[in-house]
Order: sequence, then C-alpha cells, then structure tokens
Amino acid sequence: MALNNQQTGQIGEVRIVLVTGATGAIGKAIARQIASKPGYEVVLLARDDRKARIAVKEISQVSGNSQVRYEVADISRREQIYALAERWHGPLHVLVNNAAASPLSRQETPEGIEIQFATNVLSYFWMTRAFWDTLRSSAPARVVNVASYYAGDLDLEDLEFKHRRYDNNRAYRQSKQANRMLTVALADRMAADGISVNVCHPGDVNSKLSNDLGFGGSQSPDAGADTPVWLATTPIGQNANGRYFEHRRETHCRFSSDRQAIERLFEICSDYDV
Repeated sequence: MALNNQQTGQIGEVRIVLVTGATGAIGKAIARQIASKPGYEVVLLARDDRKARIAVKEISQVSGNSQVRYEVADISRREQIYALAERWHGPLHVLVNNAAASPLSRQETPEGIEIQFATNVLSYFWMTRAFWDTLRSSAPARVVNVASYYAGDLDLEDLEFKHRRYDNNRAYRQSKQANRMLTVALADRMAADGISVNVCHPGDVNSKLSNDLGFGGSQSPDAGADTPVWLATTPIGQNANGRYFEHRRETHCRFSSDRQAIERLFEICSDYDV
C-alpha cells in the first residue's frame, strides 16, 4: 500500500503504530484517528481484554481499517512490558506512550512501586527501552510521549511519595514533568538509531483522569488527540527531536534546560529497569 507522503514522509510499507492506554478517552481517539489515515496498522495496548476487544471493533468499524488489533499488558509492571516486547513480531514504526493514572490515594504495584510513578513515568521509560531494538530495525521510527502543560513539583529524592504526603494532583504534575524531561534524555540517546522522541500536551479533555484530578475538561477526546496524532503521522514528528508541543506548535519547555536533573532522573529510572 502506498502511503500519503504528506502524512508520513514515507512511501511504501504499512506503518505499524502501538498506542498505550488505548481504551481511555484520549488513547482511543488517538488510535481511531491514526487508523482512519491511509497506510497504518494500529495496535491498542490495554489492561482489560474485554474493553480492548470492544475498542478494536469500534475503531475498525468507524475507520474502515481492518488492520486494528490489540495486546493486553499492565504497563505499570515491567515484566509484562518486556514480555510484550519479546512476543512482538515484525516492525514498529511509531510508539505512542499515552497511558496514565491518578488514583486518589497512594497505591503500589505488586512490586512495591507507587502506582502513578509506575504507570505515568516508568511505563514510558520501560516501553521505549523494551522496544528500542524493534524501533531501530524499523527506522525511521518515532516515539510520541503524551504529557501535559500541567507539570511541576518534581522531587528527585521522593519520586514515590514515601516521605511527602501523597496528593494525586502533585503526583500527576510530577509525572508529567518527568515525561518531558525523559523525552530529552531518550531523544539524545536514540537519534543515532533513526528514532525521534517528542512530547506534547494533548488538550484539556473530560475523562476519568481529569475527573480524578478534580477537573472537568472542556475539549473532546478528538481535540485532545489532535497533537499526538499530528506528531505520530506527519513529517514534523520525525524531523523534530526532543521537543515539546502544544496545539501543534513547538513550545519552550522550562524543564528541558536542567541537564543535570534530566540525567539524574534518567539514572533513577534506569535503576528500576533491571
């Protein structure tokens, strides 16, 4: 199948896209919009098999794309991410790290990691590292990290809120700052392999996540998916690297200049990747 050159900058092979958190409001909209474009196969990654099957059926029907499927894994758990990478067959051209959680009370994974740090931060890190070789062999390839402009409060000495009082808003803001910082660290390391890594704010969407944070959200899931899809499917997402975007515009990220903190965060996350 020939691809639309204006969309991808590529002609020839079908582009394979993996979207995490793909049964949530924004994730499903991202998957559906990409599936609606010519020349894409979309893989939804979710924790719930039933929800994933329903989402695949819905997206296939609406988009008219029969090349939509799903995988099941709990991305808050490293072993399940690496098991997914091991059973993956064929190329992967685009990884969209989108999954997020913001529980009202402090919770831990079975491995004893605070759930929001594991889901919102470590899963992005683990997914990118686990699929690095696949992305390299599929290059040019790209990673799109969905973060937020609602970012800050990072404490490198207490990322899991073991000493601070847990507050889900503060934990969420910290996780989105971490996403933006890790994007820079990964972009520096992956560029030589033909892999770009960029990060974006998706929009203020009314979703379970936003409701858990105490916000309603004024935008539709489709509006929220617009910038991530733009980065996933147009040449800008391949040509830019280590950049932060809002509303399809590159925006200065105040966290990207602190290289010492970025490298320290990368080191900390690497310690979990064993």
